[in-house]
Amino acid sequence: MASLGHIVVGMAAARVQSRDAVRGRPALAAMLFWAALSFLPDADVIGFGLGVRYEDPWGHRGATHSLAFSVALGAAIGVLAPWFGQPALRTGLMATLVVVSHGLLDTLTDGGLGCALFWPFDLTRYFASWRPLPVSPIGLGYLSPYGLYVATVEVTLFAPLLLYALARRGGPHAAGTPPARD
Repeated sequence: MASLGHIVVGMAAARVQSRDAVRGRPALAAMLFWAALSFLPDADVIGFGLGVRYEDPWGHRGATHSLAFSVALGAAIGVLAPWFGQPALRTGLMATLVVVSHGLLDTLTDGGLGCALFWPFDLTRYFASWRPLPVSPIGLGYLSPYGLYVATVEVTLFAPLLLYALARRGGPHAAGTPPARD
């Protein structure tokens, strides 16, 4: 999994989606929501403790990493969005894209069995032909020297998107600096 990459995608989605972003950065709550949503497909690791094997359809990088799962989850979030004052279609589409990004980023890693992108129609696990991301260790393994290496690679590769997510909109005027006068 591209762990930091998933967080950054969620943060950037918050920037695109949030109405508060017009005045600067999106709210922390929005960033946390979209970052958590970007990680949601990895909830499938719970299956390990329940006897679900990695290679099973509901195993890690299986059904929850598919396009079908992404569309279904995005539709559900779109239906709920008006209850939170958000536009249904835009929020549902953004949620779909964020969840789809998870599976696609995972296909760019150099480990695991690939992702079942076309589940339930095809159980084949896919990788991208170019795999620049080292696979992230699961759990506390992320705190190892190898985990630090993975984090360094991801921070480097996702730095432009992270800067976009954190930058204020509108240049210096958004931060309260008055325009220069000649």
